[in-house]
Amino acid sequence: MKQRLTVLGSTGSIGTNTLDVVRRHSDQYEIFALSAATQVELMLAQCAEFKPRYAVMASQSHALQLQEKLKANSLPTQVLLASNALEEIASHPDVDAVMAAIVGAAGLAPALAAARAGKRLLLANKEALVVGGALFMQTVHDSGCTLLPIDSEHSAIFQCLPEDRSTWKTRIDSLLLTASGGPFRQRDPSTLSEITPAQACKHPNFSMGRKISVDSATMMNKALEVIEARWLFDVAPDQIKVVIHPQQIVHSMVQFKDASILAQLGTPDMRVPIACGLAWPERIESSVERLDFAKLTALTFEEADEQRFPGLYLSWQALKAPEGTTTVLNAANEVAVAAFLSGELRFDQIHAVNRATMEALQPQRPDSLEALLSLDAEARSVAWGLLRHMVA
Repeated sequence: MKQRLTVLGSTGSIGTNTLDVVRRHSDQYEIFALSAATQVELMLAQCAEFKPRYAVMASQSHALQLQEKLKANSLPTQVLLASNALEEIASHPDVDAVMAAIVGAAGLAPALAAARAGKRLLLANKEALVVGGALFMQTVHDSGCTLLPIDSEHSAIFQCLPEDRSTWKTRIDSLLLTASGGPFRQRDPSTLSEITPAQACKHPNFSMGRKISVDSATMMNKALEVIEARWLFDVAPDQIKVVIHPQQIVHSMVQFKDASILAQLGTPDMRVPIACGLAWPERIESSVERLDFAKLTALTFEEADEQRFPGLYLSWQALKAPEGTTTVLNAANEVAVAAFLSGELRFDQIHAVNRATMEALQPQRPDSLEALLSLDAEARSVAWGLLRHMVA
């Protein structure tokens, strides 16, 4: 039996890499459903190749465009138009596994639906845990969902740990997340106000979407990964550390109680953690170039500079603050990054908006998806207000 897969965010970098792995293993996997935001033509091409039963677009106008093009090309894929369509394709009884790769808080509801339905959930949407945290992990626990991390750092940590998750707490001393440092690792912090969106989106090692590229440049991406790691591996915030590793060959490490360290190494290519998640606990070919240790340059490590990357340190503050503060931080950052990319905000002001929003809100513990979404909306409103005051 082939494993039937829903890919949420199929036109993004994780989605297209997932389809590349599936393409190479068509005897083991088939695509049940795809979703995308606005890229109608790419979605059309994906539907033509993989012939999913369902496709979902983020807006009704894009969905109708896709529907017309599918009909014109005599393709059988059905476009779902309902407001809960993402949740439907994530929890459908015929789905075996879900790749959750929608960027931002928008990915929370369908990821939670997949978890609630007890699916094999390949989680690339870190915001599901940053926003959902305790609620998300409780849902995973209650439903028997198999949760597999796809972010390269969390996949690395997962691969370094024993399969018996009940032993993790007694074995782990600390988790060491590696970070490239982004394009501004060696830049004078006093010049950060001059950075343009084009510069911020030029990652030294990966080709990624604009939002995640900016997060990598500010190290907010790593801040969100710290929060994600806290929930994925059930460790205290102080047990998570970040180390700059520009070459990105060591993807992350686990230090155990006896001081030994296990690391996962490999070519920096997202198809490796995707293949690992799809096949776990088995292994399949990812078609990624093998490391040649004889050709490797020196592997270097350095401390993350708080002056250059102040946003990174908001993660530990948010984790130690009232539950829901990580939701506030994520919402503020999505607002600030969007404003920076549209030219409304300076690069160095992203951190200012995030910090000010965190300080302005003292959330009550959100105990439902509705409460989380309400808090997310409130935080966005506060962030926009602070942003407008800041640039006035």
